[in-house]
Amino acid sequence: MNKQFLTEQMPRDFSTDADENDSIIPSPTFWSILKKNKMALMGFWIFVFFFITAVVGLVLTYGNQPLCNPSMIRLEEALLPPMTFSDSNIIETGRTPPFGIYLFGTDDLGRDIFSRMLQGAWISLTVGFVAVGISVIIGIIMGGIAGFYSETRISGGMLLACILILAAIPLWTTGSYAIRTGIFAILLILASIKLFFKNIRSFNIRTFSIDTLIMGFVDIMLCFPSFFLILTVVAILPASIYNIMAVIGVTSWMGTARFVRAEFLSLKKQDFVTAAFALGVGNIRIIFRHMMPNAVAPVLVSATIGIASAILTEAGLSFLGFGVPPPYATWGSILSDGKRFIFDAPWLTFIPGFAILIVVLCFNLFGEGLRDALNPKLRDGKNEKR
Repeated sequence: MNKQFLTEQMPRDFSTDADENDSIIPSPTFWSILKKNKMALMGFWIFVFFFITAVVGLVLTYGNQPLCNPSMIRLEEALLPPMTFSDSNIIETGRTPPFGIYLFGTDDLGRDIFSRMLQGAWISLTVGFVAVGISVIIGIIMGGIAGFYSETRISGGMLLACILILAAIPLWTTGSYAIRTGIFAILLILASIKLFFKNIRSFNIRTFSIDTLIMGFVDIMLCFPSFFLILTVVAILPASIYNIMAVIGVTSWMGTARFVRAEFLSLKKQDFVTAAFALGVGNIRIIFRHMMPNAVAPVLVSATIGIASAILTEAGLSFLGFGVPPPYATWGSILSDGKRFIFDAPWLTFIPGFAILIVVLCFNLFGEGLRDALNPKLRDGKNEKR
């Protein structure tokens, strides 16, 4: 069919012209909506302050001779309260804290809590953004495939290959060389059978749809308590900040996948997607050029709130002793070290606890503001009330 003929025959949409002539008040922009939400704006500025603090902490606490050394032990000045000056008579010049004052006090080993909080801010920010980035990428891919190919059914051979691959992953990672060779040989034999014997009926039977398979896997993942699943995997893997970021990201993509799938199912019925199919546009271009930009709004809101959840999860793991290994300091590890001195040195518990509370609250408030500003239905409803 001629593309030019389809373009000429497509009906003109007069609703835009009518709206432009009839509307008296112009539609509010994203920033104008966000500015009217005082709580969301406050959350945004707290996030900016937290980001700057984390970057400053990275500069001041890392290196061979950092200005703020979070691992410097001063047993002579252990468990000092906040805003206490260092005694130059018992502490050498090279071991004194910045400006000679302990802004947040010291712990039981005499380490400066202010320096440890600066280092923990960068670790929390890194874990939150990297873990959410991993989960968003996996969620967009899985949700987009499930929504776009919702009616496509998987053949029997493909389903058998998927089951064998999922079953072989734990054996491949933990098994011996003989087990890995056997798994590879079985998959190679199945691929050869599928390639040379295409007419085998069992391999060509259409089974479940891609949507059913992916969303069934999502439902199975949601059945497990996420924190205990993360705790189990982290206990098995070696202690590392990279393993923690990867585990949190891999186990928290299900919500994003559901959002993207729902948006894709709705967008597939829109006129512009139907017109793109009629013009012969490829699936990849339709997904990334036409559908994905219209489906990212709920993903941004989910990602913003997910950063708060990732920071909270990392703090919980560090509190239980499964977080980032020493000598790095995290807010959860500072909180865990301070629980033994909650009556003698309460600042060891209150300072990191309030920091976690404020940061998680600011991300949640900013996420709610994004939801209101990016959702056109909510904007229209608020305008009608006015």
